[in-house]
Amino acid sequence: MINKNFYLPIAIIAIIFLFSNCKLAEKKTKTENQTVQPEKKYMVVAYVAGYRDFDFTTIDVSGITHINYAFGNIRDGEAVFDTTKIDGKNLTPKDIYALNSLKSKNPDLKILVSVGGWSWSKGFSDAALTAESRLKFAKSCAVFVEKYNLDGIDLDWEYPNQIGAGNVHRPEDVQNLTLMLKAVREQLDLLAKKEGKGKHYLLAIATGADQAYVKNTELNEIHKYIDFLNIMTYDFYNGLHKVTGHHSNHRPSAKPEMDMNSVINAVDMHVKAGFPAEQINLGIPFYGRIWEGVKADNDEVLFKDAETVGMGIDYDNFYENINVNGFKRFWDDDAKAPYLWNAEEKTFISYEDEESIQYKIEYLKQKGLAGVMFWEFSADHEKTLLNAVIENIGKK
Repeated sequence: MINKNFYLPIAIIAIIFLFSNCKLAEKKTKTENQTVQPEKKYMVVAYVAGYRDFDFTTIDVSGITHINYAFGNIRDGEAVFDTTKIDGKNLTPKDIYALNSLKSKNPDLKILVSVGGWSWSKGFSDAALTAESRLKFAKSCAVFVEKYNLDGIDLDWEYPNQIGAGNVHRPEDVQNLTLMLKAVREQLDLLAKKEGKGKHYLLAIATGADQAYVKNTELNEIHKYIDFLNIMTYDFYNGLHKVTGHHSNHRPSAKPEMDMNSVINAVDMHVKAGFPAEQINLGIPFYGRIWEGVKADNDEVLFKDAETVGMGIDYDNFYENINVNGFKRFWDDDAKAPYLWNAEEKTFISYEDEESIQYKIEYLKQKGLAGVMFWEFSADHEKTLLNAVIENIGKK
């Protein structure tokens, strides 16, 4: 005999099963119809100085996306690989071959040469002056890229319509920089078309972080011709100042009237001038600025007169003194910037560390920037700062 009560739980189970399958089907349909957004890949652009005594084949490029070799020069209106000494050391094309060999470890790595820089920007204004001179320079850039098997070129004009390191400069620089970049873009595209297979050569620039640079460039037009720019958001207080201060503060300090600049201000100026945030790399210094003979009031050492100007000092040359050997680390929570102070020696160092890097990378993600750039690889042999950059850039 069959128990009629047996059918009730069977019916209930059947209904539950049918309902669950409907829900699963609905969930599956929604998932299939959703567009999966790819995870953003941030740029990590490393400048390497060809005039440093450094074996480029030893660079760990696992977290680096681009390397900018510094520097190429301008001679007779053309971009050239100049073997003239910088800081007593020769630059050599062998460095480029060594850097290209790193692609065996990171096939996606891009190698560019940076033309110009503080010492070698003297030829830009003349090279950009006329349509003929711009075409000559642009063609030389394409030849340069092809000759050394580069992925692109980075132009570091310091600075248009400003004297810089005793540079030729003129008001026409403001528009001529734009026209020069347009000409270079066209020649690189012709080279890429000749090679085919969807080839694209990169064109980038390094930009000043202050109002003077923004005022003397057409940032609202430049972005049409370049792939990205690297803002030099450092050296706010520098070798021209006999007063201590932050040289790469993220935010304004408690005394903003004493600040020379801030990272967020530099980025905001670029964006307000019409340059897209998504094409901007934020500059991070792998070096500090050191002042001696500081006239401090106990531990009140910011914005104090000193006997020396703020000379550059590699991170490798002072990191072992953090909280030892008479040096004490301080943190400016307003500026989100660290500094070191040695009360006995009256020595002040403004620098970058893991904590300040974390704040900067959180900001660039919130702002929608392209990534980071840093100067310069050999200043951080132990990779303390580089590891902080890569670790934070990879956080979700």
